[in-house]
Amino acid sequence: MPVGRAVPTARSLGKVLAPGASRHFWGWLNAVFNKVDYERIQAVGPDRAASEWLLRCGALVRYQGSEKWQQDYNGLPTGPLGKYKIEAINATESCIMYRGFDYLDGLEHVSEIKLQKCIYIQDECLKRLSETKNLQKSLLQLKIISCGNVTDKGIIALHKLTNLEYLYLSDLPGIRQKETTARVLQQALPNLELELDLE
Repeated sequence: MPVGRAVPTARSLGKVLAPGASRHFWGWLNAVFNKVDYERIQAVGPDRAASEWLLRCGALVRYQGSEKWQQDYNGLPTGPLGKYKIEAINATESCIMYRGFDYLDGLEHVSEIKLQKCIYIQDECLKRLSETKNLQKSLLQLKIISCGNVTDKGIIALHKLTNLEYLYLSDLPGIRQKETTARVLQQALPNLELELDLE
């Protein structure tokens, strides 16, 4: 996709379509937004391609050396290949889903991720996150909030994120055995600061 083209994002399309638009349409559109374009990754590099994917899905990114969150797809910074490295991802109310997680594979500098009110985030996504080699090295902070499809199984799957220093879990109705889950995770990651705000 050419850099200069205006591309609709999940957020902007919600303002255009009638409130009665069918669920099927949104599911289809979100799947399209999450389709991985491997040629694009090769052409522009993993950080730029992942930025495009995340912003297209309504998430925000922050680059190394910047305090500003990038939220405008059409305002993505340009420059030499590899100049901008994603350091943080805020996927609050975004439509990211498992299908797009291959975009994360090439990211080497992501130290913090926030997944909040993400309707497509489920256990398989957390397992995939935990198995991403670069994230196993770089990810230090993870917040999972109000993601209704996440269960104990998904949280326990995070044990492969060996450098994770802080994990915040809140409003996750799928967590049924919080004490057991917390104990298993703390045993696997003894240096982890685990903060729970669960019922």
